[in-house]
Amino acid sequence: MASNLVYVLNGPNLNLLGTREPEIYGSATLDDIAGMLEDRARELGLEVDVRQSNHEGHLVDWLHEARAEGAKAVLLNAGAYTHTSIALLDAIKAIGVPVIEVHLSDPSTREPFRHLSYVGMGAVDEVKGLGPQSYIVALEKAAAL
Repeated sequence: MASNLVYVLNGPNLNLLGTREPEIYGSATLDDIAGMLEDRARELGLEVDVRQSNHEGHLVDWLHEARAEGAKAVLLNAGAYTHTSIALLDAIKAIGVPVIEVHLSDPSTREPFRHLSYVGMGAVDEVKGLGPQSYIVALEKAAAL
């Protein structure tokens, strides 16, 4: 049986939220989003573990860890790795933990190279284009799993 733990994994450049292209990604920092998630998780009876790395291998290792820990779900905003990482796709398919793809913006309305999502090929769901609220909606979907 899955635990009440939800991993929230964030990829490259998401440590710069709040200052990086705020016209696209908004003014909320990753710490702001983590606080919102922690508050909502408590309301839902969940625990979140929010992490960020600019390194693809860390994200793969954390996906494996989610499996080993019996996590209920993973919310994954892989940033640019969404569009390039077969390694993340393979890890998602291997772990047996539901992964929900998360994006602040809507990649399908942006540059053509952002339209392909390897993460989406393995994810059970996606939430995009709602700014920081994308994470909250994804957490609510994880709670319903």
